[in-house]
Amino acid sequence: MNGHGDEEDDHGDVFLDEDDVLQEITVDEEDLPDADDDAGLGTDIEEPDDSMHIFTGHSGEVYTVVSNPNEATMVATGGGDDKAFLWKIGQTNWGFELQGHKDSVSALGFSADGELLATGSLDGLIQVWDTSSGKVKCKLEGPGGAIEWLRWHPKGHLVLAGSEDSTVWMWNADNKNPFLQMFSGHGSSVTCGDFTPDGKSICTGSDDASLRIWNPRSGETIHVIKGHSYHAEGLTCLTMTDSKNITDSTLAITGSKDGSVHVVNVITGKVVSSLTAHTDSVECVAITPSFPWVATGGLDQKLIIWDLQHSSPRCTCEHEEVVTCLLWLGASQYIATGCVDGKVRVWDSLSGSCVRTFTGHSDAIQSLALSKNGDFLVSVSLDQTARVFETADIPNK
Repeated sequence: MNGHGDEEDDHGDVFLDEDDVLQEITVDEEDLPDADDDAGLGTDIEEPDDSMHIFTGHSGEVYTVVSNPNEATMVATGGGDDKAFLWKIGQTNWGFELQGHKDSVSALGFSADGELLATGSLDGLIQVWDTSSGKVKCKLEGPGGAIEWLRWHPKGHLVLAGSEDSTVWMWNADNKNPFLQMFSGHGSSVTCGDFTPDGKSICTGSDDASLRIWNPRSGETIHVIKGHSYHAEGLTCLTMTDSKNITDSTLAITGSKDGSVHVVNVITGKVVSSLTAHTDSVECVAITPSFPWVATGGLDQKLIIWDLQHSSPRCTCEHEEVVTCLLWLGASQYIATGCVDGKVRVWDSLSGSCVRTFTGHSDAIQSLALSKNGDFLVSVSLDQTARVFETADIPNK
């Protein structure tokens, strides 16, 4: 009984006499945490910066990045400050500021041999630079509107570019008079395009909801793909198959504002399959050289890995925000995505799981590139920086 009574006393009311007060402490109300504060720590917890290098040469938003196919660590970036930069990862004392544009640098591309860099701008001008000296080799003029994209021929110094004025242009950067051909036929901005892997044909997609296959020598249209079996709204992105794992190496895969993805046989001009799963605009598309798989990302916050042989999704990878860009990490099973939330995520295409999230950017990612040696992943953002992440940090890679 006594033990039980002691227990009751322990849990009873406790009173303090004035003699028990050791010290009075005055608390300013401003020092007290707000009721909605998370334990007084605040809600904005700064995320770690996973980058091993930050390039801060730009004074405006950075829109595009590409890596040199023959130099292990050389990359180029372009942005809203009307400039492009040529720099090397890990070599802070090596770099060139590429000036001369009068509007944002919207497109970049290294030639297949890595000797030349082309910079395209919203001012309609393309400049070609010698990558060893950082000097202008030539200026390519003609388009009456902004440069939407540019590509180099897979075997030579021919530059192809699509313009907002609905035209496509081709130049030879080695000629004194570089203009070769102008392709006219689209009814709206030419938003995407490329040479076929063999370099013998050209494919271009437009905001007019059509894909056109061209003869590069004559400038004539070979096929026009549009209508009920194709996209209902403008094309946003395009990739060409060049994989040995795909029996027909002349396929163009296109994404559209209507959320659809279509596969077209470039030789016949026929739609051979439709990939349906996105619920909003498809913003980016890329094919892996190792598997018969293609990846698409979009405004519906999804990355979808497709099996081209069966025209069906292998896996769907959910994001917290819009997927703006994606990139297969060489011939590996891994794919990186850039997102509006400023994060770069690396996914295992076999399992569909996110194996690494790189943080550091404070605004939307716009473009991704993988260094030639495969050791570095470079992302550019609206936060005015380019960040370099080490691929060695990817588990099991």
